[in-house]
Amino acid sequence: MNEALEKFFHLKEHGTNVRTEVIAGITTFMTMAYILAVNPSILGTTGMDAGAVFAATAIGACIGTLIMAFLANYPFVLAPGMGLNAFFAFTVVAQMGYSWQIALAAVFVEGIIFIILSLTKVREAIFNCIPPALKYGVTSGIGLFIAFIGLQNAKIVVDGPTLVGLYPFRAALMDGSFHTVGMGALLALLGTLFTAVLMAKKVPGGILWGILGTWVAGIVCELTGLYVPDPAQGMFSVMPSFANGIAIPSLAPTFMQMDFSAIATLNFVTIVITFMFVDLFDTLGTLIGVASKADMLDKDGRLPNIKGALLADSVATTAGAVLGTSTVTTFVESSAGVGVGGRTGLTSIVSAVLFALSLFLAPIFLAIPAFATAPALIVVGFLMLSSLMRINFDDFTEAVPAYIATIAMPFMYSISEGISMGVISYVIINLFSGAAAKKKISPVVYVLAVIFVLKYIFV
Repeated sequence: MNEALEKFFHLKEHGTNVRTEVIAGITTFMTMAYILAVNPSILGTTGMDAGAVFAATAIGACIGTLIMAFLANYPFVLAPGMGLNAFFAFTVVAQMGYSWQIALAAVFVEGIIFIILSLTKVREAIFNCIPPALKYGVTSGIGLFIAFIGLQNAKIVVDGPTLVGLYPFRAALMDGSFHTVGMGALLALLGTLFTAVLMAKKVPGGILWGILGTWVAGIVCELTGLYVPDPAQGMFSVMPSFANGIAIPSLAPTFMQMDFSAIATLNFVTIVITFMFVDLFDTLGTLIGVASKADMLDKDGRLPNIKGALLADSVATTAGAVLGTSTVTTFVESSAGVGVGGRTGLTSIVSAVLFALSLFLAPIFLAIPAFATAPALIVVGFLMLSSLMRINFDDFTEAVPAYIATIAMPFMYSISEGISMGVISYVIINLFSGAAAKKKISPVVYVLAVIFVLKYIFV
């Protein structure tokens, strides 16, 4: 067995062994298993069946990760991406008014386009054309947007006289309504602090343990009467139900449900471009970042088999859309497995197997409430916001567009608006300040700016 693994994955050549790869695969799974609870929670807001989304998430992650292992032999693990699922649910469906079936069609089209681009060097070239400051601004903006969604899901932030405000804890205690929404909000706040402590102590799988810890606290509160479920207020029982035994949820409600009826509209094109934009930077940034940590880059700072990795990512996105989930992409949490020595696709295979096994734990993951997954969204938002530190704030032609992209996403409640505003402002500020003449701004950036302006004019 070991000889076969050595022959296929070249373990000795990469300075690793079977034991190290297995530990690395388990570590990576533990750090990103939170997506199994978070993704059904986010996509479920669109009307999608939570059980089917859970199954699509686990199967999509398993398939994408196996493809990565066999096509690229890299220790990278894939799953439906944070930020991309938020754009899917809260922008395309909630704000723009499209059905989740049309949103799945956009994800499918994005995947097909990326498969074509990944077979050449176009995808890599496009990534290199976009100014770094915009990449960092988009990443940071998505982080703020995700954190805002987490605060809303937990009812920590609610409607108020100034548009939004803090949940009225004192008033809820006075009128007796605290034990439903208020308790959920309180547990989310405590869960966020608990997760932050785990992250500060560098506990493996800190985000997952934060979710589980908050959920267990919710179970204790429900058993003792401190938390009272009320479905009318969106606060459900946190107790897992095994009434149907241990069974894999059906994929039928989401499988092959893409709706291509809007494919000829400018809005659909904009949605696809935005999916591509976010996925492009997220994937390549993750690949380069994790590979750098593992010393996989060549002397020119390039990833030797990036073509295979990008192709795996593209095929996974297409497969995810067919199954019924938002864009499947490479997770930065792969760095956790790399950090303990993972260097080959064997690490990925171990993680993929664990995702497959998680299908049998559906009653547990589906019982995790929104207030327990909120800490994960808030903490992931913080991790993404750190990209701001890489922006040169002394250069206004770079920093201001990045700033506009960052603040537009949470304040306009739309990832696509943030990207549009960022690109348009970058072109205008650089052109009218005269900075464009000194820079080699790619024609791609100008084309994107024109497309986004046309969107505001005609849509």
